[in-house]
Amino acid sequence: MIQVDGLTLAYYGEPLFEDASFSIHPGERCALVGRNGTGKSSLFRLLTGQETPDKGTIAKRKNYTIGMLDQHIVFTRPTLLEEAALGLRPEEQDCIYKAETILFGLGFTEEDFDRSPSEFSGGYQLRLHLAKVLVGEPDCLFLDEPTNYLDIVSIRWFTEFLLEWKGEFILISHDREFLDSVSTHTMGIHRQKIHKVKGNTIHFYEQLMQKEEIHEKTRQNLEKKREHLQGFIDRFGAKASKATQAASKQKMLSRIPVLENLKNLYNLDFLFNEANFPGKKMLEAQGICFSYDLASPQFLIENFSLSIEKGERIAIIGKNGRGKSTILRLLAGEILPNEGVIKRSDNLSIGYFGQTNINRLHPKHSIEEEVSLANPKLNLTQVKGICGSMMFSGDKSKKLNSVLSGGEKSRVLLGKIIATPCNLLLLDEPTHHLDMESIEALIDAIEDFQGAVIMVTHSELILKRMILDKIIVCHEGKQELHLGTYEEFLEKHGWGS
Repeated sequence: MIQVDGLTLAYYGEPLFEDASFSIHPGERCALVGRNGTGKSSLFRLLTGQETPDKGTIAKRKNYTIGMLDQHIVFTRPTLLEEAALGLRPEEQDCIYKAETILFGLGFTEEDFDRSPSEFSGGYQLRLHLAKVLVGEPDCLFLDEPTNYLDIVSIRWFTEFLLEWKGEFILISHDREFLDSVSTHTMGIHRQKIHKVKGNTIHFYEQLMQKEEIHEKTRQNLEKKREHLQGFIDRFGAKASKATQAASKQKMLSRIPVLENLKNLYNLDFLFNEANFPGKKMLEAQGICFSYDLASPQFLIENFSLSIEKGERIAIIGKNGRGKSTILRLLAGEILPNEGVIKRSDNLSIGYFGQTNINRLHPKHSIEEEVSLANPKLNLTQVKGICGSMMFSGDKSKKLNSVLSGGEKSRVLLGKIIATPCNLLLLDEPTHHLDMESIEALIDAIEDFQGAVIMVTHSELILKRMILDKIIVCHEGKQELHLGTYEEFLEKHGWGS
């Protein structure tokens, strides 16, 4: 049980929360949503005592414990078992069997116990991190973007785990389908308040829109009433015969609340800048083999072939470490194959969003400069327009890359792609740092794009939204090509193997 009343917190004079209140009751499983920068992670820090609010109270049931699973996984012990045992309560440091029991339950074997945590895949590293939290037997879990960098198989396992969890949890995620599949309630941060409803994110946003509409209609009606009363006072206030009525109207006017004119919330809204492609076949890869370790006898990508035609939608899926991002890098020309050939049309123009490209943004460049460098032919008005569509309007476009959040850097990369006309989009997990609203806008822009799109993603929501022509499934040491949509892939093959 958690009870929060009158929570207020501001950073450098900018309020995150103002008089926000909510409660978490036994057994409730809450999705926590809100735009990037609204304070979701800050709320976790307040609830765990890592930060102190400017005002308000946070009350928990006596001996109520919280287990925090954040998105930053760091290991400090040489073996899996020693790392898991770090989560034991101080009085139970000798109860290693508890750590062993939970590790077995999470799919580890006894042979794994002496292995280094760094040897495991991202999915199993998350399970180890979760084991550290669970051995402390918390009443409530705080989960901050736990699916970041997990593959589809691991996300499916984690979904089943949460469905069986008996305690409470608060879950932050940009994946709406994942949130809705495991949560009983949705809690959102909106205009410095915290709103909570029973039901999924769709129900939450429907209620939020209704509240905004009611607020605006009420504001307009009150404004009309104020104007009417003020008009009477202005006309008759100086007349002795109407003075009493005018004074009465003045009192009525003073009692009418002045509702704030709601500020517009900026949303990502854009179209990719298309370059004309007169032909049909854009790119063809034949017999591609590639390894980062030339001394290794086994290729990461082996005998891979792919033909890309205008308008096609292609997804690359598979477990982590199977070469999904490497395929995009090969197609983009960032790296060269050890064997095979990639033929690109003379009219091909690629827009490439790579996971590592965020790190390539020059820290001393402003957003304006970064977008302008992508296409020096653009004038300042055009650059400003692109920045505005990426939610960097006005002076925000002068911010330096070095101070930007992960989500802001992702939007800068999208802005750079928009700045240069392209007809083939190569997108490597482009939704990682975007909030729900921005993800929806990105999907809309992809749907409107007339060129071809190849995307690496672990989001089943996106895979189901995109009408796919081909799916490349990356296994260890081989890649398989499946024709058709993601639903067809699940029906015929699934993730059983």
